[in-house]
Amino acid sequence: MDSIAPSFVVNPSELADCLSALRASTPLIQCITNTVVTNFTANVLLAAGASPAMADLPGEAGDFAAIASATLVNLGTPYAEQRTGAFEAVSAANRAGTPWVLDPVAIGALKLRTEMAFKLRDLTPTVIRGNASEILVLADSGTGGRGVDATDSVGTAASHARNLALKSGAVIAVSGPQDLVTDGTRSVLVHGGSELLTQVTGGGCALGAICAAFIAVHDDAFIATVAAHAFYSAAAERAAGISNGPGSFAVNFIDALHQIDAQELKNKAVLSS
Repeated sequence: MDSIAPSFVVNPSELADCLSALRASTPLIQCITNTVVTNFTANVLLAAGASPAMADLPGEAGDFAAIASATLVNLGTPYAEQRTGAFEAVSAANRAGTPWVLDPVAIGALKLRTEMAFKLRDLTPTVIRGNASEILVLADSGTGGRGVDATDSVGTAASHARNLALKSGAVIAVSGPQDLVTDGTRSVLVHGGSELLTQVTGGGCALGAICAAFIAVHDDAFIATVAAHAFYSAAAERAAGISNGPGSFAVNFIDALHQIDAQELKNKAVLSS
């Protein structure tokens, strides 16, 4: 792992408090996301304790961002109307102070979504979440992966993620076997999870929605993003332990998100600086 200094130690109690706040408030999460994962993302948010709304229609997306608790912009299938809706939503979110997450899916080789991702990067997202190859592209240091699959490691992206955080003002979350979360000065590795997440459509995209739910309930987007990843990883581990393959894992994972409480998150979060 490339060195990112200074490191930071997160108190697991803070992660538990984030989950408790989410469950107590049921944040309304606007999801401008790809058509492949809408149902899974909505169910993941519901299981976690949030309220999803797939509001991406131009003319409404901006109005919704102004009243949402947080907004997700995912570039998985950026058709023309959704692109317009996304920029409307981001503009309204920034005016209203609504935190928002950018998930730059499969950028690099594909020109349209890559150009869109760079424009959105410069519009002050609260969190940018992606795999190592996607983050390297946004940091002007890579060419992208193989579609939605990363061809670079979290370690390779580490120093670039830090620089991107400092440049954009966003918390950067890099997904991999261990997830890296950094705001440019603080950094944490979140351990755990399951390889089965990569074999379920929406496993990564729904994590962006969970990040949105957590930043909606905590003023420190860095702590909230660490909590989101720790929660997601703990649920994946629990689900993997009772699953026979990707199909049963998907169902068990949604159940696990619903079942994990604040105390279990506090006890099972595995972090390192």
